[in-house]
Amino acid sequence: MAAPSPSGDRFVRVRAPGGAAYAVHRDDLLLLLDGPPWAGARETGERVAAAGAELLCPCEPTKVVCVGLNYLLHVAESASRSTVPDEPVLFLKPPSALLPPLGVIVLPEGAGRVDHEAEMAVVVGRRLRRATAAEARAAIFGVTAVNDVTARELQKKDVQWTRGKGFDTFCPCGPAVVRGVDPDALAVWAAVNGVRRQDGHTRDLIVKSAELVAFISRVMTLEPGDVVSTGTPAGVGPLAAGDVVEIGVEGVGTLFNPVAAESPRPGG
Repeated sequence: MAAPSPSGDRFVRVRAPGGAAYAVHRDDLLLLLDGPPWAGARETGERVAAAGAELLCPCEPTKVVCVGLNYLLHVAESASRSTVPDEPVLFLKPPSALLPPLGVIVLPEGAGRVDHEAEMAVVVGRRLRRATAAEARAAIFGVTAVNDVTARELQKKDVQWTRGKGFDTFCPCGPAVVRGVDPDALAVWAAVNGVRRQDGHTRDLIVKSAELVAFISRVMTLEPGDVVSTGTPAGVGPLAAGDVVEIGVEGVGTLFNPVAAESPRPGG
């Protein structure tokens, strides 16, 4: 039988002396764990000062499952669709797209316009397959913030979204996974260079978090640590080299990432 999760409701992954480690963030300390908190991890007794600690992505998912067009106002601003989809529109981001807090979003050469998309995401805490909404709700370990960075012109050109959504660095995630909050009652926002661009709230999700996780589980098995990002509110906009983008989710905190152009290839 797995040991109980340690007390505390804010979990991170951090670069520790022995390598990457999960930790409970308590006051000004990070209390290291011997594994993922959703797997019954225990505190090791090691501590790291929170100030100045290098935060990593707060989980290591086998997949990041995203949903498009899950806010009415974003549907209205979308050039690709003017009506609400009959079912959730799913797509995947590869784990290689994950980017930690303060990691640099790289604008691919020749990709054209690249947009920010602020999203609340849930982290799955147990294996889930063909779940009901109640089972899915019980399987949600906590919530985090995701920036669903998108090469908009490639998304439109390709019709399907793998390339436009899947570049390396196109999935900033963090800074923490937080328990004890209602995923469907959280403010979500984005700012670029200190100017607010998106202001949304998960109460406006067309498909609520538990129903969305259940729907996905009827398509693919969700594993512990997998991330389900629930869609972006209206106000998505372009990023440029030199920008700093902030993604905020109420209760989670702010995910900061600078933006840079891709370095030219040698000889190219």
